[in-house]
Amino acid sequence: MADHDVIVIGAGFAGLYQLHLLRQRGFDVLVIEAGEDVGGTWYWNRYPGARCDIESIEYSYSFDEDLQQEWIWSERYAAQPELLSYARHVADRFDLRRNIAFGARVEALDWDETSRHWTVRTSNGHVRTATYVVAATGCLSVPSRPDLAGLDDFGGELLWTSSWPDDAGLAGKRVAVVGTGSSGLQTITAIAPVVGSLTVFQRTACYAVPAHNGPIGDALSAVKARYTDRRAASRMTPSGYQCPLETTNLAEISATELPAVLDKHWEVGGLCFTDAFADVLVDPDENERVSTWVRERIRAKVDDPAVAAKLLPTFPIATKRLCVDTGYYEVYNQDNVELVDITAEPIERITERGILAGTREHELDVIIMATGFDAMTGALTAMDVRSGDLTLREKWEDGPRTYLGLMSGGFPNLFTVCGPQSPSVLSNMLTSIEYHVGWIANLLSHLRARGLARVEPLPENEDNWVRATNDLADLTLMPQAASWYMGANIPGKQRVFMPFVGGVGMYKQVADGVAAAGYHGFELT
Repeated sequence: MADHDVIVIGAGFAGLYQLHLLRQRGFDVLVIEAGEDVGGTWYWNRYPGARCDIESIEYSYSFDEDLQQEWIWSERYAAQPELLSYARHVADRFDLRRNIAFGARVEALDWDETSRHWTVRTSNGHVRTATYVVAATGCLSVPSRPDLAGLDDFGGELLWTSSWPDDAGLAGKRVAVVGTGSSGLQTITAIAPVVGSLTVFQRTACYAVPAHNGPIGDALSAVKARYTDRRAASRMTPSGYQCPLETTNLAEISATELPAVLDKHWEVGGLCFTDAFADVLVDPDENERVSTWVRERIRAKVDDPAVAAKLLPTFPIATKRLCVDTGYYEVYNQDNVELVDITAEPIERITERGILAGTREHELDVIIMATGFDAMTGALTAMDVRSGDLTLREKWEDGPRTYLGLMSGGFPNLFTVCGPQSPSVLSNMLTSIEYHVGWIANLLSHLRARGLARVEPLPENEDNWVRATNDLADLTLMPQAASWYMGANIPGKQRVFMPFVGGVGMYKQVADGVAAAGYHGFELT
């Protein structure tokens, strides 16, 4: 007999809710967490300026009415300390810590077909068994560590945004940031006013739209008065959150009308800037109209035309995740900030004194690596997951293969929350997390009620889902960008588009239909 009904890997927002819901239904659940506290992404990512790019009123749990009414968000976009406090509050409010083993990283999973359970081995030497395993490991939890020559030679302080120390002091120092994705952009914006000098090493310019962040104020009360209806509507939107502007097609907007329309969207800001245009990711000409307009906005914010030119993205807007801006471009108007385009001046090596890029050595006290993550699959393939002679790494060598982003054939009773080929990173993660957690809990309850204890997707259904995911992506412009959605930031990783682009609402209809049909496409034994 297994030690537990369910082992959940990770105590972030997904793991906490999975524990709460399964425990409510009478399952024996253990959560194993590598960190020393709850919070997942918001436990590990403590770098300066870290905050969510989804509005706080949407990036929060909806499963408990009292919880969503009692918690008071302070800002439109919550910062990391507040998000971590929220996770801790949830853990304490629902007494979740008693079922969490902290400070242990899951290193290996091994399926035993005879006993029909998983053996889970952790970094502290513990071995546990469970009938089911739920990988709530996060889509952005395994950092990308670039293979730069000389990293160990640097005589100053080397910091990573993904594991930021509590005692990092940057005031007055010569600092470099390598990487200009969301983590890099937020860090750059936050530290530029306090460091002595800041050198930014950029490979690819990003699109950043204004957050217009600030105190949430009376807006929170208005939302709470109709939270239930708002949440229900969000679950049926493509992105899993509400935008204040009506969705329209760019093709229906004339050239003379477009600037005023885009001005209005810019004033709203955030990810809704492009979300409200239904054809922005399918019509290259319409996308270019928006991209061109945003590039001109960037030019207008940066005083030096040569610097501004380096900051102009060349790929179609929204084919990589948009960054949400709290003064990023204006940073480059400061006398103490320099931008290095590493496509023109490649980083040759890290030296004892700093970074050698092209023919110039930049002398530094601190190097900050904001180089992103092995997205979506990294946390899963980092573990040695085995079922007989099959390993997950081998199966996914040419790209992930799942059914609904929830399971992968050949690995019975192993679930992934917001796994590849689900909406996940293209959506409000909290909306998608709650849906997946509920779906998994319903399936486990279904199995228990019928005396069943093994579930696995059928090969033909998995193949069809992978094909559908790829076909949908190919109808859009998204595969054109060398993005982490494609695994393009990880050398040697097979480039395939990993998220499901059909949207949260469409996905929910499909997965609801699968469940209603007795979990069609899964073998239940």
